Amino acid sequence: MKNEIIIFENQNVKLEVNMKDETVWLSLEQISTLFGRDKSVISRHLKNVFSEEELNETAVVAKFATTANDGKTYNVEHYNLDVIISVGYRVKSKNDILFRKWSNKVLKEHLLKGYTVNEKRLEFLEKKVKLIDIATRINKDSNDIKEVLEVINSFSEGLDILDNYDHRSFKKIKGASSDKKVSYDNCLEIINLLKYSSDSNLFALERNNGLESIINNIYQSFDGKDVYETTIEKAANFLYLIVKNHAFIDGNKRIAATLFIYFLHFYNILTIEGKNVIDNNTLAAITLLIAESDPKEKIIIIDLIQNMLGNSLS
Repeated sequence: MKNEIIIFENQNVKLEVNMKDETVWLSLEQISTLFGRDKSVISRHLKNVFSEEELNETAVVAKFATTANDGKTYNVEHYNLDVIISVGYRVKSKNDILFRKWSNKVLKEHLLKGYTVNEKRLEFLEKKVKLIDIATRINKDSNDIKEVLEVINSFSEGLDILDNYDHRSFKKIKGASSDKKVSYDNCLEIINLLKYSSDSNLFALERNNGLESIINNIYQSFDGKDVYETTIEKAANFLYLIVKNHAFIDGNKRIAATLFIYFLHFYNILTIEGKNVIDNNTLAAITLLIAESDPKEKIIIIDLIQNMLGNSLS
């Protein structure tokens, strides 16, 4: 995605926002304006975000050419959406949620526009039709060909997920919501059960109440509505945030996967008709994918997790 300028505006704030590499960027001065805090306050929070290793500074900071009031152009440090959200949590600004919702909306819109979805889908379908046509012409009565096509067809949902991932075109999962909430204390009880299988003294040591902050995050509301509306959306963000924010010094991925399973069980969506909605290999794979993913891909990773769960629950 090339660098674009888009406008964020509400009753109190109007900002020219840089959008590049599938995320949005604000300078220190713009973040100060957005949250209505002095630049020194924002600078202190930024320093803490990086010193506490909540985010990797090299991955979330970039320099953009900016024209100053004196008419000269300077390279100014800008911070991406992950940093902006993190600072928003710390200063407890109402604009945090407004800006996050606006950012997610415009990013999805631009991602969809940036891909020639219809053209690539037609190419994909044409190849699939050709495969079936060739197989049929080789031998219409061949049981081997029929078996191969049946096997391919049985994995059609997985192939569709991959296609949607490539084209950034995941469908919106219409899951159920619930008034129940997992508690921080119950999560700690689950984690303590894991400690007996670890020889590390650092295992499950929490960074700066990171888990408690994540739990508060997924249940936050605005104007009487949950920011993450469905249980599936909460589950996807729960797993992502624990893994990506390194809530624990040691055993972070194992703890994240365990709490994700607990979360699904808590809401009675772990098992449907006697079958788990996610198997061992998929759980390990998606946890590792989050850990290795670029923070800029957060939106598409969250959508991927929701669709994987949604296909099993639908």
